[in-house]
Amino acid sequence: MTTISGGSRRKVILEDDASGLHLAQALILLAPDVDVLGFSAVSGNVWRDAALARVCRALEITGRTDVPALRGSVFPLLNSEEATLRWEAAHGRLVWKGAWTNQRVEHTVEPDLRAHAHDMVPDHPLGPATVVRAQDEHAALFLLEQTRLHPGEVTILATGPMTTLAVAQALDPQFAGRVKELVYMGGSLNPRQRLSGLHADQFAREFANAPRREFNVRWDPEAARMVMRSPFPRMTMIPIDPSTSSQVTSRLRDALSRCDTALARAFSWLDLGTPLWDEIASATWLRPDLITASTDLYIDVDCEPGAGYGNTLSWAPGYQPGLGERLQKVVLDVDAPALERLLIERLGSATPVSAGLDVVRRPV
Repeated sequence: MTTISGGSRRKVILEDDASGLHLAQALILLAPDVDVLGFSAVSGNVWRDAALARVCRALEITGRTDVPALRGSVFPLLNSEEATLRWEAAHGRLVWKGAWTNQRVEHTVEPDLRAHAHDMVPDHPLGPATVVRAQDEHAALFLLEQTRLHPGEVTILATGPMTTLAVAQALDPQFAGRVKELVYMGGSLNPRQRLSGLHADQFAREFANAPRREFNVRWDPEAARMVMRSPFPRMTMIPIDPSTSSQVTSRLRDALSRCDTALARAFSWLDLGTPLWDEIASATWLRPDLITASTDLYIDVDCEPGAGYGNTLSWAPGYQPGLGERLQKVVLDVDAPALERLLIERLGSATPVSAGLDVVRRPV
């Protein structure tokens, strides 16, 4: 399948483990100067099929039925639920296990998710997709095709685990070299809680005693290592670190929910206090001036079967071991107020004509 794109527009392929319609997705899908070639779902926070259903629905709500919805990878390359349970028995409980999460250790203000079969698609406040259907072609093959059609022009914006990208690279070692740049939300260096309140306190649990552990990488460490060692011309890492100064505020949600559209009703579903992890990745790709601090580091992933499995490894230039790790731009901080203003400006006035079922259930 071939996607036709405009001449000077920025080309991007989205990769996400979507559990709903995130602001990050809408920001890119509705950007006037961006050509979204495709939107791929991968397992992580939820299973691939559940994420794919949300991707199809997101394309309907934003009126982007022209964008192909793609089937990414279901399972990690090597990691598994059984291996994760065994790891926990030896090294302690994980705060978040994504699709494998069945019961939390502590009470949380986040919605309580229950593990289910990988091919089950639970009901969701966004409702089911009724117009957009996923392509039969696997997302890894789509990535190879599009980078051959547009060599050196396509950005991959990955805000979930990197399994599908690793599969594409394994199928074609020249894949990474044809990509313009990889921008990904993943990894963790030394995050510090910078906001007060119950939500910020609880989200800080994930890095308080394990500052190098981050879910997107921990779900599939081998895939992350493979991707990070691949010859992308440019890689930008958005770790947990800059997200600790950001969250979904009532001001943000109210401003985005004022229009009586399916998009506005979807924004009313946003959970207050949630850090803007993926939004930082999308917004800084659109507006690099939002970045207030960054550095260049060699990045890799600990894939040894011990307590540090899945941890982010980093070195300043000259200190790296030279085992295949590559230099990346690492975003350390952003202008959070300006990020919120951008979201309100771009999405608060957006009134796309949605397709399909124009019903989004407001949370009770």
